[in-house]
Amino acid sequence: MLSEMHSKLPPSEEKIALYILDNPQEAISLTASELGKRSSTSSAAVIRLCKSLGLKGFQDLKLRIAGDLQKNRAVGFRDIEPNESAVSIIEKMTSNSIQTIRETAELLDHEELERAVKVCQNAETIHFFGVGASSIIAQDAQQKFLRIDKKATAFPDFHMAATLVANAKKNDVVVGISFSGKTFEVAKILELANKKGAHTISLTKYGSSLVTEQADIKLYTSATREPTFRSGATSSRIAQLHVIDILFMCVASQAYEETVKHLDETREMIDILRDTIKPRPK
Repeated sequence: MLSEMHSKLPPSEEKIALYILDNPQEAISLTASELGKRSSTSSAAVIRLCKSLGLKGFQDLKLRIAGDLQKNRAVGFRDIEPNESAVSIIEKMTSNSIQTIRETAELLDHEELERAVKVCQNAETIHFFGVGASSIIAQDAQQKFLRIDKKATAFPDFHMAATLVANAKKNDVVVGISFSGKTFEVAKILELANKKGAHTISLTKYGSSLVTEQADIKLYTSATREPTFRSGATSSRIAQLHVIDILFMCVASQAYEETVKHLDETREMIDILRDTIKPRPK
């Protein structure tokens, strides 16, 4: 978290982050005032850092640091090399994906997730929107929620999405998906949804951004590093799918019997269609 975000923080907060990265064991035993002094800042800067990181306070920060110290961290995200063997690429990509999913699970705020589940449960329609690779995540989410009889849309076209959101009702939910959090179109869709009084959810990498500023509810994935060959982009997609799966399963679990019924019905219909379009024997 700190290693990924420190360069984006204001100068005083970056100094604290760098001090913690260099002295993690010592940092967890200090008070906010002591940490401010050791990093040549102040206790107020320490509290601002906690807010910038989306934490509830200084104790929450210390718990995160202590948790990281107890883990046996895997090697960082590794890029592929020229003419690398398939065996090595399999191992690297698997390791990258596992690490991203673990980090994402740690970053998911349970209270924010529960808020997202509640508004999705009560929504008449859920509008998922993303651009480029994130539009694939939106389509995956739409397919999942449609299968449990939850009205959902996922138009990758900006104008079509804006048209839908312009007619959104107050209990509708608009989910803006952008790994970077900088996608202008996603931020505008959420801004439009806010003006219509709809519930807004962002799904971005960890940290404040253009997109998260427009969201009532903020869900985060790991701020995956992007190596030369952008294998990190693969891991970030897996992290986004993982959060969508978690959101979907939480919503489905709250209406378990009804969900099973809808899933059985959709599965049965697909089986009927498959039987109908089987090629005739010659």
